[in-house]
Amino acid sequence: MAQKAKKDRRWWRITKKIFLYWGIFLLVLLVYGKWFNPPITCMQLGSVFAGHGLSRTYISNQMVPYNVKLALIASEDQGFATHAGFDWEAIQKALKGESKLGLGGTSTISQQVAKNYFLWHGWGPLRYVRKVLEFPLTKAIELLWGKKRILNCYLNICEMGTGIYGIQAAAKNYFNKDASQLTRTEAAQIIACLPNPKIYKVKPMSKYVSKKSQWILTQMTNIENIDAIQAIIK
Repeated sequence: MAQKAKKDRRWWRITKKIFLYWGIFLLVLLVYGKWFNPPITCMQLGSVFAGHGLSRTYISNQMVPYNVKLALIASEDQGFATHAGFDWEAIQKALKGESKLGLGGTSTISQQVAKNYFLWHGWGPLRYVRKVLEFPLTKAIELLWGKKRILNCYLNICEMGTGIYGIQAAAKNYFNKDASQLTRTEAAQIIACLPNPKIYKVKPMSKYVSKKSQWILTQMTNIENIDAIQAIIK
């Protein structure tokens, strides 16, 4: 009995050390991420190991065009400029069963950055651990990074096609130009693939991307003159 208790204490000490070191690692990443994009993310590593390759070029906030920032907010998170990391209204609707997308459709841009930068994807049992970690990390980047940095990070690290990460790589792959040269329509078409870029193709353009990009263009016009959004994307 005493030996079992000793073994349990040993495993508890090991577990505490693992969580401590992981916490320190996440803290270092959090501070680092305020100014720099990650050398590589878990999702990008997964793309390499799956044989999809990795096409990626990070660019500064000044190099990301107005049209792309506006298209992303219009499509993914129209409350981005004013919420503190979470869309509580959407979450409440999902919990009440009033949303067809469920909780999976409530993720804000900030939450997606927390997941893409620090954590991992997938629907296995570890997704519950990921969801728990996602909450404090989202709050932390909102407080430490600010909206402009969160937006720039998202547009640099998110998947925009099979093995294609970030708006610069997407612009080069789909339109053979720099992101800074994307038109309003081209920006909307790239952003339209984001729910599942491996399925919703920009080139050749899938029916979903064609239809969704038109909706995004309309939404861009609808929200463009909101002062809080202008303050972030200009």
